[in-house]
Amino acid sequence: MSLKITQLVAHKSILLVLFLQSIALCLSLENDTLSAGVVIKDPETIVSAKQVHKLGFFSPPNTTNRYLGIFFASSEETVIWVANRDTPLRDSSGAVTLSRDGNLVVLDGTNQTVWSTNLTTSSVNPVVQILDTGNLILREEGSGDTLWESFSHPTDVMVQGMTLSQNVKTGKQVLLTAWKNASDPGMGSFTGGIDAMSGTVQLFTWNDGRPHWRSGPWNGQIFLGIKETLYGYLDAITQVNSDSAGNIFFSPPPIDGLVMWNSSGSAIRKAWNNMEKRWDVVAYPKNECDVYGKCGPFGSCSIMQSPVCSCLRGFEPANEDEWGRGNWTNGCRRRNQLRCGDDGFDRLRYMKVPDFAKPLPSRVQDECQTRCLGNCSCIAYAFDSYIGCMFWSNTLIDTQEFGSVGANLYIRLSASEFDSHKERKLYIIIGVAAGFACMSIMMFIAWWFIVKRKGSKSQDSSILEAGQMFTTDSTAIVLKNESKEVNIGDFPKFTFEILANATNQFHEDNLLGRGGFGPVYKGILANGKEIAVKRLSAESGQGMQEFMNEVIVISKLQHRNLVKLLGGCVEKEEKILIYEYMPNKSLDACLFDPTNPTKKLLDWYMRYSIIQGIGRGILYLHKDSRLRIIHRDLKPSNVLLDQDCNPKISDFGMARIFGGNEDHGRTARIVGTYGYMAPEYGMEGRFSEKSDVYSFGVLILEIIKGKKNTHYFNDELSLSLIGCAWKMWSEGDGLSFVEESIASRETEEEMVRCIQIGLLCVQGYPKDRPSIEMVLSMLSRDIVELAAPKQPVFAENGSTKDSNGSTHQNVYSSYELTHSVLDGR
Repeated sequence: MSLKITQLVAHKSILLVLFLQSIALCLSLENDTLSAGVVIKDPETIVSAKQVHKLGFFSPPNTTNRYLGIFFASSEETVIWVANRDTPLRDSSGAVTLSRDGNLVVLDGTNQTVWSTNLTTSSVNPVVQILDTGNLILREEGSGDTLWESFSHPTDVMVQGMTLSQNVKTGKQVLLTAWKNASDPGMGSFTGGIDAMSGTVQLFTWNDGRPHWRSGPWNGQIFLGIKETLYGYLDAITQVNSDSAGNIFFSPPPIDGLVMWNSSGSAIRKAWNNMEKRWDVVAYPKNECDVYGKCGPFGSCSIMQSPVCSCLRGFEPANEDEWGRGNWTNGCRRRNQLRCGDDGFDRLRYMKVPDFAKPLPSRVQDECQTRCLGNCSCIAYAFDSYIGCMFWSNTLIDTQEFGSVGANLYIRLSASEFDSHKERKLYIIIGVAAGFACMSIMMFIAWWFIVKRKGSKSQDSSILEAGQMFTTDSTAIVLKNESKEVNIGDFPKFTFEILANATNQFHEDNLLGRGGFGPVYKGILANGKEIAVKRLSAESGQGMQEFMNEVIVISKLQHRNLVKLLGGCVEKEEKILIYEYMPNKSLDACLFDPTNPTKKLLDWYMRYSIIQGIGRGILYLHKDSRLRIIHRDLKPSNVLLDQDCNPKISDFGMARIFGGNEDHGRTARIVGTYGYMAPEYGMEGRFSEKSDVYSFGVLILEIIKGKKNTHYFNDELSLSLIGCAWKMWSEGDGLSFVEESIASRETEEEMVRCIQIGLLCVQGYPKDRPSIEMVLSMLSRDIVELAAPKQPVFAENGSTKDSNGSTHQNVYSSYELTHSVLDGR
């Protein structure tokens, strides 16, 4: 009997526990809803099902006013929606509930309504729910119909799933409105949204209705006026869609973050950095040239110039006095009026196109010019492969020069503008030629007197051997038996005897390394200065052309991440270059030699610094130097490290100088090192800045892995270095790719991000690779969100199988394949 009682009690206890668990489960499922008759009092909240967002009361900084809002559960200071933004509660006695007519209302301490959803129809059984998206919906519980939602009544923030819109038939807009200030969420003067009434869709910030910033036209892929999205591979800040009713919708991309407009007029993109538990922020406008109409009508803004404003060609300041004082709002006016049938076009490169573009679908750019010439009111045109032609009439406003990316803008000018330009150009050419002739005569006379006075001593300042010499003329190297004179500036000359003594007759003990073009020795001059002496071997592939090329290029460059050329020597068959001495030798020696003591210094932070330093050196070559230079042979052995392990790019024998309008080249003489060559260069001879970016990508992966690309093969995975990086990154196991000695969970996010950047750089097609400018922005986190790379073309293994099925790795030394010449059959 007692046993049965005991079993009965145990049975009832189990039922009680299950009952209590079911009640708790029901409560947990209902904690994201507010039903009729339930009152939430300050500071109570309801939380979305997955604990993403909360609905509750909050106070902004520096005020005790209370507002009902939605905010992130993990970051409560980030408010994405405010109910009573213009009617604050003065104390903490507020509450939120459902009224008798089915509206969601905010009540003060006296039960007076301070805010309501203001539905005009009553609901029988209303319920309010906060979703994980951050949307607060009021719906009819029986039918499930949505009666009202916060996403349709936004404040200053957009999150994924929310849209801004404009109806092109009625002009009606759904906008975001910034707070008045950081302490007052009331409606401020800045609003943000899209404008599609002119024919192109643009993202705008308005200040009391006046344009403050715009994104440029949406071409179906990106906004053409946001510089960071002009590289093709980078995701746009937003996405744009439309429906049959004439509504154009604008929404943020699927990222863990938001887009907001702040009280200063900035459109801000915030992405949550889960590793560092903070927001990564990008804001627009980014600089003064991004501000709408900074330079007025027919003015162009360039942040790279001082002053930033200038008139477009063919135009002059509308008010010279104001322009001189830095007031550019009145812009510029045309110098010579158009004659319609007798006009031409001036091309402006890398531009943010002006506002008020009128699009016309076209697949051929030439059609744009024909149509513009045939319309006397057309004053400019541009072409985009997705939009087609864009035309402008009346005025050109908010034009900006980007400098490295952007559209070609063609400005219509009177024929007289081109004639006067030709005349001015002729005068300049004549003047320069006359000045050069006079200077040459004076320098010859000076040189003759110096030679006359010093006699045989001039032999010490010139190197005269075997029909070749460096002259004492400090402005040029003259090569006898060569057909041209090459200007190189003040370039010091060394005798062979001096260099032989400095290197102890090129003794093996002073050998620093051997490259494909000859050995490099350490030397010490008579004054104690340490130097590196690159002695080109007669057997190497580098002849006078490459030697002179390096002299020309590097003598004109000066940057902390480029090695400094100190001088040169040509005697008999000797061709020698003298550089500053790098005590830590090359990155190749430090990174790949486990016995090198410097390798222990190369922790992750040092490697990351080296990556950024190399990138800055490449940026200088591509964008910032007086010459535009493609290196064409970037590899670890051509990166030297100073005493602090700062990287310096060296060996410019293969470099190519580009003119102002050139952006790519082609050659039948392929030079460089296999394993670092971009596919289009190695196979077709086509090279550009993106070729160096490819080589830099290989360098990034080598620095992370600590293995040489041309000598690495994963037997287990049958993959090359690039293939191994791709596989591990794409499978979410990027840390396994990192060299074991530096791999750490603390820096995993940064390491994996660098692997992704390296993979973006080694994409098969040049258009898919970022520019070096963008790579540096990625490394410095100016660009937060990275595109997903495609599988690189060299991701497969570099091995072959014999007839027996055995695998053989194809490994080539850099010397064997450093210099190749490909001739067509």
